[in-house]
Amino acid sequence: MRKIVLYIAASLDGYIARSNGSTAWLHDETYTIKGEDFGYSEFLQTFDTTLMGHSTYKVVLGFDMPFPYPDKENYVFSRSSGHTDTEYVQFISTDAVEFVQKLKQKPGKDIWLIGGGQLNTLLLNHNLIDEIILTYVPRVLGEGIPLFAPGAQEKKLKVRSSKSYDNGFVQVRLGK
Repeated sequence: MRKIVLYIAASLDGYIARSNGSTAWLHDETYTIKGEDFGYSEFLQTFDTTLMGHSTYKVVLGFDMPFPYPDKENYVFSRSSGHTDTEYVQFISTDAVEFVQKLKQKPGKDIWLIGGGQLNTLLLNHNLIDEIILTYVPRVLGEGIPLFAPGAQEKKLKVRSSKSYDNGFVQVRLGK
């Protein structure tokens, strides 16, 4: 069965974006380490499908670049219908849990849960997240979009590994 992996970065106070959805704080030049991508290139090889909420999708579209995952199956979840599928994205407005349960049963590589907080929480609460690769960024935002939305159920996870970087990032791999 395919795994769903939440691969994401968060501030020390647990936010994945500013309140307006901006993730520009993640790209601060002081965090750059020449030749280091924090495992991203390796991770890209492990999945063939992405999942993201509609707000996260809009943030991705706001990056000044072409759609970043044209060679993957990409699903965007929205509570409202009427979205038109694109060349790279299929919109899902039906039961997200049922859709993801069926998707996990299909053959393929792992599935990247890109976010955001509401979709993360929904899948967490239904035990559909198999692994979390969380990179803590040494910054306190004070407010923003939390990694998990209010209503997240308590889950005990096992730390599989952790790695610290010279720029202050700490990446933790967690599983069930």
